[in-house]
Amino acid sequence: MLPWLHLARISNLPTVWTNVTAAWLLAGGALNDTRLAWLILAGSLLYTGGMIMNDAADAKFDMEHRKERPIPAGQVSVKSAWIVSAVMLLAGSTLAVVFGANPRVTALLVSAIVIYDLYHKQWAGSVIIMGACRVFLYLMAAGAALEPALPAALALGCYVVGITMAARLEHKNGSLPPAASLLALALLYTPGIVFALRFASAGGSPMQLLLLAAFAILIALATQTLRKGGPAIGQAVGMLLAGIVVVDALAVSSVSVTIALGFVALAPLLRVWQRWIAAT
Repeated sequence: MLPWLHLARISNLPTVWTNVTAAWLLAGGALNDTRLAWLILAGSLLYTGGMIMNDAADAKFDMEHRKERPIPAGQVSVKSAWIVSAVMLLAGSTLAVVFGANPRVTALLVSAIVIYDLYHKQWAGSVIIMGACRVFLYLMAAGAALEPALPAALALGCYVVGITMAARLEHKNGSLPPAASLLALALLYTPGIVFALRFASAGGSPMQLLLLAAFAILIALATQTLRKGGPAIGQAVGMLLAGIVVVDALAVSSVSVTIALGFVALAPLLRVWQRWIAAT
């Protein structure tokens, strides 16, 4: 079981739960609606299937560069990984549509997952597709009410593109061109800027301002860690991945401060979980 959990990068799965929940609430859904639970399950299957497919597609690369991964280590066969990932994507997309997701958005999400998995090593622009995966996940959970969830979805998408660019430092000797580094930094701060503007126009509460401060501190600490290079890059990426729940907290704070604080509380728990199951 443990090799499959490593393949699925299961330590990041709670960020899918907060994504789906935040989008659902922004779209006007009720927290006690059973459809939310089914959409969380659908999102979990899509995420897990995508992560397993990622390793299946990268099997040859990992044989040379990441021999500790479950497939090159002989713990999981490539064929099994392809089959399980395909079944999960099919099951997740079916569940999503049955319980209210827009079929076109769901199809776009699955397409983005597959395209990223197949081409992320060959195409530098695939970082945009990774961001699109989270955007479409948000919109999938929002169902028919896409407009209320769209700003948060796009902000999160930018943030994930920034994380993906930072993650690629591990394979580029710890450095990116100055323009790319500035772009990654701008993308990481995008949710803070977007929600600061929204809070300012709506008269943000003290708690929302504290959430913004927490987000800014997280990004500052992560970027400072990135500059150390080497193993510190993976630590910084782990921090940024855990920060996805803080982005969701900013998004949902206009609906429920209590839920927002619950999301933030997940961040340190995710960091602990990452010590057991690697986030990248």
